[in-house]
Amino acid sequence: MQSEDLPIENRVANSALETFNLEDHYPSGQRTTLDLSQWLYEGFILKEKDFRAALKAHDWSQYQDQYLALFCSTDAIVPAWAYILVTAQLGPFVKTVIIGDLEALESHLYQAAMAQIDWSAYQDKAVIIKGCSQKHVPKNAYLWAMTALQPYAKSIMYGEACSAVPLYKRGR
Repeated sequence: MQSEDLPIENRVANSALETFNLEDHYPSGQRTTLDLSQWLYEGFILKEKDFRAALKAHDWSQYQDQYLALFCSTDAIVPAWAYILVTAQLGPFVKTVIIGDLEALESHLYQAAMAQIDWSAYQDKAVIIKGCSQKHVPKNAYLWAMTALQPYAKSIMYGEACSAVPLYKRGR
């Protein structure tokens, strides 16, 4: 039989590689940021009475079921209790709240999602951490995946099956 007569074999599909796709663990839901400077005098000074009044007047229901990142866009020194007070108002509405930007929020969401994974399913398997995704995956998530997989996987690669970069191979 000549090589032209042989059926085309998809060796990637037939391999024992397990793909770990971080995108599969992407927490769905709206992401929002909230800037505390809007409630500071001239954006820099926290006057407690005015701050509390502004929080009381704010419509918190607009953040219903959202993931929220609190931040201050100015160089104001915002005491910890101010963030906590805002969180007390947000609590009944948001799914989660952090201090930081959207990247920090994404990292937090992935870390929480990955804590729920049963990594033992990858015991003694060759695993590839999928590199390309349609959704935003923070770089930290790849590090957490590597750390979580390493005690279980026989080997770990990164990228796509057709062009994977070897990262780890368990010693004998």
